[in-house]
Amino acid sequence: MHATDDPLTIRDPQALLEETLRGWGGAEDLWVFGYASLIWRPEFDADEQRGAAVHGWHRALRMRSRINRGTPERPGLVFALVSGGSCRGVAYRVARSRAERELERLWAREMPTGVYDPRWLPCRTPAGTVRALAFTLDRTSPAHTGEIGDAEMLDILRHARGRYGSTLEYLLETAASLRQRGIRDREIERLERLALQVAQPA
Repeated sequence: MHATDDPLTIRDPQALLEETLRGWGGAEDLWVFGYASLIWRPEFDADEQRGAAVHGWHRALRMRSRINRGTPERPGLVFALVSGGSCRGVAYRVARSRAERELERLWAREMPTGVYDPRWLPCRTPAGTVRALAFTLDRTSPAHTGEIGDAEMLDILRHARGRYGSTLEYLLETAASLRQRGIRDREIERLERLALQVAQPA
């Protein structure tokens, strides 16, 4: 998960944070669902983590990134949680006493332009279901790409690079982190095979 910093999708991140805090309520520990870069670079301090699954949403490399993994001239892509299907990832628990501070850190990374739709989703874990914050993307958002053909995807993987590195590196890091946790994602595995062509001449 990486914020796209998409200038076409600017909403007030502070208002969204306040709304999310109200949805949490502050009475219990905070849970956050990670499905991409939050798995391999969470950048916040969790007290516990568990394998988790959400239903009704899936991980999709369908969010434009004009700063972090691309440029305005050559946008890259990052993963988002999009409606439909299911997704396995990691649920992180943050103690109630530190939750607001850690959430502010997470917000600065994921929501500088308010591009995601934060949602509280039921996450099934081996120790029971928890209500976790997840960063989702509406299909009507200007940051959502819609379907991407393999030729276009290959071009993006070959050329898109932003301040945090390339779309290709981001894809491969996510794929490796899922594999290390025993999480199968057939679309990511397909994209990995496609990415092998990046070293070949266009």
